[in-house]
Amino acid sequence: MRPSILFPLFADITSLKGIGPRLGPLYRRLVGEHAVDLLWHLPTGVVDRSYSPKIKYADRDRIVTLTLDIVEHAPPKNPRLPYRIIGHDDTDQVTINYFNAKGDYLTRLYPTNQKVVVSGMLERFRGGWSMSHPDFVVPVERAGDIPRFEPVYGLTEGISGKMLRKVLAPILEKLPDLPEWNDGALLAREKWLGWKEAVIAAHTSKPDAGKDSLTSDIRPLTSERRRLAYDELLADQLALAVIRRHLGNSGGRALKGNGAWQKKLESALPFALTGGQRQAIAEISADMAAPKRMLRLLQGDVGSGKTIVALMAMLQAVEAGAQAALMAPTEILARQHHARLTEFLKPLGLEIGLVVGKSRGDDRRTETLARFADGSLSLAVGTHALFQDDVAFKDLGLVVVDEQHRFGVNQRLQLSDKGRGVDILVMTATPIPRTLTLTAYGDMEISRLEDKPAGRQPIDTRLIDMKRLGEVIEGVKRQIAKGAQAYWVCPLVEESETSDLAAATERAALLGKLLGAGNIGLVHGRMNSEDKERVMAAFAGGTIKVLVATTVIEVGVDVPNATLMIVEHAERFGLAQLHQLRGRAGRGTDKSVCLLMYQAPLGEVAKARLTMLRETEDGFRIAEEDLRLRGPGELLGTRQSGRPEFRIADLALHRDLLDIAHDDAQLILARDPDLTGERGMALRVLLYLFERDAAVRLLRAG
Repeated sequence: MRPSILFPLFADITSLKGIGPRLGPLYRRLVGEHAVDLLWHLPTGVVDRSYSPKIKYADRDRIVTLTLDIVEHAPPKNPRLPYRIIGHDDTDQVTINYFNAKGDYLTRLYPTNQKVVVSGMLERFRGGWSMSHPDFVVPVERAGDIPRFEPVYGLTEGISGKMLRKVLAPILEKLPDLPEWNDGALLAREKWLGWKEAVIAAHTSKPDAGKDSLTSDIRPLTSERRRLAYDELLADQLALAVIRRHLGNSGGRALKGNGAWQKKLESALPFALTGGQRQAIAEISADMAAPKRMLRLLQGDVGSGKTIVALMAMLQAVEAGAQAALMAPTEILARQHHARLTEFLKPLGLEIGLVVGKSRGDDRRTETLARFADGSLSLAVGTHALFQDDVAFKDLGLVVVDEQHRFGVNQRLQLSDKGRGVDILVMTATPIPRTLTLTAYGDMEISRLEDKPAGRQPIDTRLIDMKRLGEVIEGVKRQIAKGAQAYWVCPLVEESETSDLAAATERAALLGKLLGAGNIGLVHGRMNSEDKERVMAAFAGGTIKVLVATTVIEVGVDVPNATLMIVEHAERFGLAQLHQLRGRAGRGTDKSVCLLMYQAPLGEVAKARLTMLRETEDGFRIAEEDLRLRGPGELLGTRQSGRPEFRIADLALHRDLLDIAHDDAQLILARDPDLTGERGMALRVLLYLFERDAAVRLLRAG
């Protein structure tokens, strides 16, 4: 149960003064469900209102705070003209302009022959000074109501900065004094404030010295922000370490085989295993043979041969008398895996069952489930349907999860419920920098496949202006005539599936007219599974020559004959995503080409990104650059995975803190495994504060 000291911070956001039921949905969309979410919504900049010059000596085009005597109101005769108010000090005068304002309101706000204090942007207009719609106007005796330094927050329609600051003020005023969870030596070395002081400082930052612009960016490397970023990273690393320890200690068993099935499979393969594959197989085999549970990530680029490594692990489980299951994120990929694994297993005389979504009267599914339950079928492949209530295994020993970024940490914890001491192997085709492996997969051991199977040719990557669309279509026509096939990927437009679908539909229609309607297939996220399967099967079988696809679905059918990948508006994609798409070509031994079509003119960043793709096929180098340019959310697909995005930490800027947090978490659990000491109890508060509740539940459960 969450400690009582945190109750005020986890109050429902609608219970806060100034929000209520009407504004609640807007605040939920902007920051989250609880009061604490407002704390994590840190300012993006700060307006400096401390500059209070005499008018005559003021800098133009700068935020100023002026003390004025109001001498005249000049209502407009034409409603399209502004309402003007004249004020002065002892050096000069300024005209204050309001458009579409009510005069009675302004006469109350600016009483003549009285002093007021105004703050806003001071400009020169027709030889005089002017200020339009000041941000603050108060009587001189309330000058202290105008903040010297005003934080600027990200907002949404219906919530102003003033409203948000007003809601936030009492939360900051009543922040609880939480116990210190950080090591004293670290605090001293970094000269960090306590948690409460750091939060307040982060929301009341001053602009950089010497800045005189309208808004100064707030640097994420300030001391107080680094402190809060470290807190978040430590909570994350500690939670992952707790989960890893729990999985390792919870009833593992040794799955040893004699290697007979693996040797038989290797001798039947039409290709030789790479050095990377052999090393990964050895690492996984050693984990499975150990008495504790395995939790390992198999990380490899598209086409690096992860499937064979996974199958070797599954065969070791079968040799040990257990069952093994492979889970894919979509039905399309599950069926593709089933078809490939069936071919690999034919020389061994082994069978693998397929489980996808339920369909009424599916006798084959019923028979497959019965064989899993009685143990007569040892190998399974399917979607998440494998872990539905009606699926039972006699003795499940290994689970392999493909495309791991689609599944979150909590789902990893649930995968073992179908068996006793189940080993877990997860795979991703997304090359991930070390920084992100610590945050997304810190609860796992990691194996990397960095070399590609022999015979795979480099993919010729070219940049093509969208103006040359007609030439590209003619080139596709020539390739089709030679018997080749092509992918044609349309971009995501404003993150709208509707407009995305429209773009792909329009392109498919044009290609159908020019290349023949029978040659063109269209796959998008709104199609039902049967229609997707039909189009994919036709493309894989060679009936469809060009597969037009949106980016909202997995286009990863394995078609060696598809030697051409065309990506429209490639400048809208991230490096890692483009690399993934490119990898769908080049699956066979024939030379493949990837055409990245762009809309000119290209910005410097987009040009550098696309140029890098031409220069290298090293997925890990590309991933490092993508992290620098786009951030971790895009790279890991956090929107799909349910993985919490960091609210404060920036992995591109706080990498040094992540390394410290990782090492600190390991040391903490080595010294106080159950977090029962003084620092341990404070760390439990930290875990609850950053909503890593699952880790605390595991601690309580032992």
